Order: sequence, then structure tokens, then C-alpha cells
Amino acid sequence: MATGADNSQRAGSSSRRQFLLHSAASLSAGLAPQAVSAAQQNAAQQNNDKPLRVGLIGAGLRGTYLADTVVAMARAGEPVELVAVCDIYQPRLERAEAKFGAKGYAKSADMLRDARLDAVIVATPDRHHVLNMLAAIRAGKDVYCEKPASHWSQFDKLKALVHENRKLGRMVQIGTQFLADSVWEKSGELIRNGEIGKPVHAQTCYFRRGDQGECGMKVDDPDAKPGVGVDWETFQADAPRRPFSASRLFQWRLYMDYSGGPLTDTYPHVVTPLFKALNPGLPEKVVAIGGRYYFDCGRDVPDTFDLLIQYPQGLNVVVLGSFVNETRIDTVIRGSDGTMIKKPEGMLFEPQGGVQKNRRELPADIPARGEGHRELSVAHLKDFFQAVRSRKQPRSDLELNYTVQTALIMAMRSHLTNRPVFFDRDKEEISLGKGRS
Repeated sequence: MATGADNSQRAGSSSRRQFLLHSAASLSAGLAPQAVSAAQQNAAQQNNDKPLRVGLIGAGLRGTYLADTVVAMARAGEPVELVAVCDIYQPRLERAEAKFGAKGYAKSADMLRDARLDAVIVATPDRHHVLNMLAAIRAGKDVYCEKPASHWSQFDKLKALVHENRKLGRMVQIGTQFLADSVWEKSGELIRNGEIGKPVHAQTCYFRRGDQGECGMKVDDPDAKPGVGVDWETFQADAPRRPFSASRLFQWRLYMDYSGGPLTDTYPHVVTPLFKALNPGLPEKVVAIGGRYYFDCGRDVPDTFDLLIQYPQGLNVVVLGSFVNETRIDTVIRGSDGTMIKKPEGMLFEPQGGVQKNRRELPADIPARGEGHRELSVAHLKDFFQAVRSRKQPRSDLELNYTVQTALIMAMRSHLTNRPVFFDRDKEEISLGKGRS
């Protein structure tokens, strides 16, 4: 989970020129992912024993955690090495250079021109994710990117990224670590084989007590100034232009300009595994409610948010959550013939309506202990590295996360406009319904 100090592209440099990343125009829908060629497979096989050379974009708290994990994996025998780091906040960049012995870049565009790099890890603020990924795949790099796949305002850029990658065929893994557990894939196979009949309803949640992920973000230097070790123009990216503020730079999760509160910062952790099992595709309709009900400290993102997603095949998905109270509900998938209930130890299957099947449990690979658990991060990164070598898509690939992020983007629009939001699958467009009275 990206945390308070994930100010990726925050590293200053001797040259403070504005860094602009232009997104491609939206492409037409319906393109199929590019098939892996025999030449690609042969090249992957030849490179299996060579260390993958990885660069880090965003050396904040989460980025440093991921870099530490990569270094620990390399020491344990994983053929990978961290060779480059990038940040738009100069003190953070210098710390990362010294800590990891890697080459430092103040501009991600400069780092992506480094021919040594096979892949990059993106741990920047939300608004930079889709821009960093688009630049990386165009530079021929595979990408591991922290969730969410984009800022809540960037649907057109997200769609452009997805269509561009269908042509380029890069490996993209989004950092939703719960998917490191194969129980979700196995559950999905059983659903498609009719284990619970027709899925009609699903629920999941993210409840916790505390706004440590927003108000608790560390301000590295309250006296920081733009142009003095801070590339403020690059940090703002395509956000509305604001006067410089140390809080906006270091505590970006407090602000809707750069974040989306629990909806986009934490819900991908629970929604993405659920979608991996259900494979619902793109939604038809989303309605949402939420707001700042308890925490303040200058934030303008919600602390409580609920949404309901409807799919044209006859399926509703409910996602509930708050940062005010930690009492949670089970993740449940309800079908016409049975129910699946996610427990820390695995997935429980219960028959319904007189169906003659035994109650049983599908065991988890890694018992869930929270998204910050290092075992999950190691397994998720390993899955990405294997994808880079094999040229087979990783578990939390871009196509899956397109369906997740589209639903979350629609939810934010519903919340902000007090309207239902619709998705046109043929045009691949989001539209607003009539306002609620």
C-alpha cells in the first residue's frame, strides 16, 4: 500500500526544468492483447539466468520498502538487481543513491533512457502512476506499479495506457499484494466451472481505525521550497495548478488533487482479488456515497466511502469501508447454488438451496495478515519477475486493473456529482445519469 511518503517523482535536481508527460489520445476499443511471439519466448528463455536490472521511480516510504525487498530477494538468490533510483525531491534521491548504491536520476524520463534497465518499479503519488507507466512501456520497460492504476480523474489516460499496452505487449503488474495468493485464481476457476452456480452478488470491505495514512504522513522538511531540491512543477503533473505547500508535497494523500482517500488508496487491495475470482468485466452502473465524517486535519478526501457496482450479466458488487472504525465484514461471493466466504486460512465453500455438495475449504498459500506483510510483497514481486522472464502476464495485470479502476473512477464521479454513473461498453465511455433528489 502506497503510504504517506511515496512522493515518487519528488526528487530535485540541478536542472529544475518542468517535467511533462503527455498521454496518448484515447484509442478505439476492442483491441486484443498482443500474443507472445516465439522469438520473445526464446529470448526470455535465454535471459532466465541473467539478473533483471530494475529501476525505482519514487523513493519515498513505499518505494524504499519495495527496493529493500528487491535487495533482500537478490541476496536470497533471486536473479535481480536494483541499478537505478529516481525522485524529484533531492534529499530523498541522495538518500536512495547512498542506501542502494544505484545511479540516481532527478527525472524519470532520463532514467527510462537507461539502456541497462529491463523493468521499473513505480511508487509515486497516484496521479503519476498512469503517466509513469505510459512513459515506461513506450521506453520498452516492463512495469511493477503501486496501486491504484491511475488517479480518479484520469480515465481517458488510463484507457489510452491500456490500449497502448495491447499493442506493445509489456508486462505490467499492479501492486495489489493479496493476489500473490493463488486461492483467488483457483476460486475463479471453480466459479467458472459452476461450483456456486450463477454468481449474483458479492461483497467486500476495507475498515480500519485511524488516518495515519493521510494525516500521519511525515513532512520531511516543513521549510522546503520549490526550486531548492524540490521539482514542484513535475510533482503537480496534470493536477490543477496550486501554490507550493510542504503539506501538499509530503502529505499528498490528504488532497483530492493527488489522491482519492480510501476508495483508491486502499480499496484496490480487496476489490482486485475479488474481481480476479469473479472476472466481471467492465461495469454497467455505479452509485456511491461517502464523505469526511470524522477526521479533519486539513484533508479534503473522504474517510468513509461505500459503493455499489452493477454488471449487465446480472451481478451486483458491494464495497464498504471507513477509516473511522475497524470492525469488518467478510468477503463473500453468493451464487444461485452456493456461497464462497474468504477466511484468513482460505476460501470456504457452502452449498445453498438444497444443492447436494459438501461444505469444504480451499486453503490459502499465504494466510492473510494485512497488505503490508512482507511475504505477500515478496511473492507478488516474484510473480512480476517471472512474468518479465516468461513473457506471460502476471496475476495483477493491467487488463484486470482496468476493470477495477474503471469501477472506482465511476464511484468517485457518483460521489462528487450525487448521480448514478453509467458505462457504455461499445464506446468505452463513462457518462452521468440524472441527479438524485
